[in-house]
Amino acid sequence: MKRNIVKIDEEKCNGCGICIDACHEGALKLINGKAKLISESYCDGLGACLPECPTGAITIEEREADAFDEEAVKANMERLRQQKAMQEAMMSTPCGCPGSRAKVMERKPSAPARKFQSGAYERPESQLRQWPCQIRLVAPQAPFFEGAHLLVAADCTAYAYANMHEDFMRNKITIIGCPKLDVADYTDKLAAILSYNDIRSLTVLRMEVPCCGGLANAAKNALIMSGKMIPWNIVTITTDGEISE
Repeated sequence: MKRNIVKIDEEKCNGCGICIDACHEGALKLINGKAKLISESYCDGLGACLPECPTGAITIEEREADAFDEEAVKANMERLRQQKAMQEAMMSTPCGCPGSRAKVMERKPSAPARKFQSGAYERPESQLRQWPCQIRLVAPQAPFFEGAHLLVAADCTAYAYANMHEDFMRNKITIIGCPKLDVADYTDKLAAILSYNDIRSLTVLRMEVPCCGGLANAAKNALIMSGKMIPWNIVTITTDGEISE
């Protein structure tokens, strides 16, 4: 069909990016330093970007083009919103406190703790492999996430389940949080971690209480947002310290 649509003169375009922000449909993108129309179906042809261009590189022309697709625009804007949220999450990690500086703890491979005839166990070793471990404090681009098996645990699980380190934390990177007490939704931070790194698997360890469902939902939504297809599972711990069937 013939309709009005934007035309960009690459010779005049200086790559300032002002038109990108002016376009309400997300139809423009900077590619190799030049503004480009990424999809004809995203452009409504009304030219909101024209007055913003300081070099006059954008004009409106009538030509054969795909029809404007409002539903495709909505989906595109949602993708852009998610990308922006992930970028903000990656940059939102507090860094003023020396205690929040990332570090890796080298753990030598070891056998599970032995039980003696007396019924006592030898002193267990911590299986925490990195610091920090609080979801709100970790940086999504921290090196310890690359290639990791990730455990996302409700903080109460460590107190309810006695063998937390051996049964769940061993050989995993562990991050913890409480969806009821922490103000922020974890979805964007978890999505950023998944998107930025080659996470091998995801385990969510939650309590049986209803408020802990927020942790599981954040993990599910983060997987969807990141587009990653990796092995994942949810394990529920009862308030009396058992693994729920």
